[in-house]
This record gives sequence, C-alpha cells and structure tokens, in this order.
Amino acid sequence: MDIQINKEGNVTTVVLAGRLDTPASQPAAAALEPVINDASGTIVLDCKALEYISSSGLRIFLTIRKAAMAQGGSVVVKDINDDIRNVFMMTGFLNLFDIR
Repeated sequence: MDIQINKEGNVTTVVLAGRLDTPASQPAAAALEPVINDASGTIVLDCKALEYISSSGLRIFLTIRKAAMAQGGSVVVKDINDDIRNVFMMTGFLNLFDIR
C-alpha cells in the first residue's frame, strides 16, 4: 500500500495505490492521520491505482468522511475500478460518497 498526500490550498488529494486490506489498514490509518485532523476543506481520495479494499479500508474511508463532516469539509472519491465500485454498491458507500 502506497499513500501520497498533496495539499494545494483548500484541497487535499490522497493518492492510494495497491491493496487497502487488513494488514495495510493500520499503517494507512496512521499515514492519513494528518488528513483526518485537518479535514475542513475538500479531500479527494484518488483511487486510480487502488486495486482492492477490505472492510478495514472501508472503515478508514468512513473515518475520513466523518471527520470532514464534523469540520465542514467534503470528500470526493475518484477513479474507482469496477471491483471497488461493486464493493461500494453492496455496502451502500455509493450513497455516502461523491463518486467521480
């Protein structure tokens, strides 16, 4: 799992690459702590290179969404592949996130 965080003005882009599965979720959550602590702007979760997401990974997405809502920010999820789109559809995440 590789995570790159880029902040420009009020937009924070998080590029996720690899597998966001149970073993990767704890280090990923630690890496994303600055994004969660400063979620008042727009957070773009770029999933173009994300291959897989488990329930632990979904929990991280929910944590980011909750922090953004509490701080007046928003979350955009972009470029999910078909497999991840199916997971989002089955779990109701398509209704929770702005998917582009």
